[in-house]
Amino acid sequence: MSFSQIELFLTRLGAVAGLTTLAIALVAVFLSLRREPGREEPGARILLRGPALILVTSVFFTLGGALWRPLPLRLQSQLQAMAVCAGSLSLFGGLALYLWGLLSLRRLFAPSSAFGVRLHANHALVTSGPYAYIRHPMYLGVMAAALGSLLLYRTWTTLLFAVVMFGLVLRAGREEGVLAAEFGLEWETYASGIPKWLPRLRRGRRGSS
Repeated sequence: MSFSQIELFLTRLGAVAGLTTLAIALVAVFLSLRREPGREEPGARILLRGPALILVTSVFFTLGGALWRPLPLRLQSQLQAMAVCAGSLSLFGGLALYLWGLLSLRRLFAPSSAFGVRLHANHALVTSGPYAYIRHPMYLGVMAAALGSLLLYRTWTTLLFAVVMFGLVLRAGREEGVLAAEFGLEWETYASGIPKWLPRLRRGRRGSS
């Protein structure tokens, strides 16, 4: 099998995996909206509602389709091979981490935006699965997948996606403020023992956002 055939296979597999993960995420988001809200910031009351999310999703797909054109890059064969390999590892690893985090949250999954955070009524702090190692595994998974898609596909869409998704660093900080207000000492204890983004080499105290 030639390298071009391998690259074609990986790009197709990545598209299937990415769209499947996106579909699962959207289903989880809309199911979460049916649950009774608890602590909710003003911005979340506006944006985290069915009509607003449908509009944002429609704009996302429309813009992504319009910008799906190759970047003006010509990589040498070795650099292209490195980009494809690194991109595939980052994309599939990021998607797997995101789904692991979603599975760990289960019914406690609550979407947030850059303008507001929403928790469910009787929300609990999840400390199992990837949340026993880092505080924001789903955000880290999305950023890794975004970087991987940029390396693998090298389009204007994936470039925009990667740039926008790194804004999750700011969203994570906002979310931690809400969690600290909601859980107090429980959150402080957890956050003091679990790193925000990168797991420690040795396993620390079990304890998520």
